[in-house]
Amino acid sequence: MSVENTNVIDLISIDKEGNVVLTVSDDLEWDNENVHLLKLQDKLNAYLDAVDNGSLYDNYPNSRGRNILINVISKYFPNEEGEQFLRRTKEILDSIGYQFRYSNLIK
Repeated sequence: MSVENTNVIDLISIDKEGNVVLTVSDDLEWDNENVHLLKLQDKLNAYLDAVDNGSLYDNYPNSRGRNILINVISKYFPNEEGEQFLRRTKEILDSIGYQFRYSNLIK
């Protein structure tokens, strides 16, 4: 899967706390033109749309009634604009009742 395919939730799982975890597989390098940032934003909006329009629950009934955690796993470290975007995304999602987590494959 890829951050570029907004029509697919890359991975859906239930964590040990019982949250529905919607994972984004982010394989793109961060760029100065923010093309990557915009693609990630589109992907995250598609995930939120799947929750809001109920298609997540229709396709994955076990997700009904659970808290939502959106998890972005990235191959590359974000640039400055990417870091700002990810921090702001966390703030916004936290404020509306979702959880957001971001991590890199390379530590």
